[in-house]
Formats: sequence, structure tokens, C-alpha cells
Amino acid sequence: MKDIKFRELAEKRVNNAIDEIRKIGNLGNRNRYEYTDKQVKQIFSSLESSMKEAKLKFSTEQEVNIKFKFEE
Repeated sequence: MKDIKFRELAEKRVNNAIDEIRKIGNLGNRNRYEYTDKQVKQIFSSLESSMKEAKLKFSTEQEVNIKFKFEE
């Protein structure tokens, strides 16, 4: 029963995450947005940290709260 719930939630959440990542990719359109290389690095650094955190949770019970905010 727990495995069925895991699969249902995982499929929904992973697909939602993929959709949101695609939306982040849309921000790369220079005709619509202005951004710096520093901002792009901050975005992807934050995403990579969040992925590392998620992977850790499958092997340990460590929890780290990562929130994204542009550095000034």
C-alpha cells in the first residue's frame, strides 16, 4: 500500500517539477527578459543544491531548508 502511494505521489511531483523547470528555462528568452550571468548562476546553484538535498533524503534523514533568493 505504501509503495502504491509513493509511486502516485512521485509521478505527480516529478512531473510537476519537470514542468516548473521548463518554465524556468523559458526565462532564458532574451527578447522578453533581462538578466545577468550572476543571476543565472544563482538560479542553477540553488536548483542543484535542492537536488542534492532531495537525493540525500533517500539515503539519510538529514533535512536542510534551502530557499532561493537573489543575492544583492
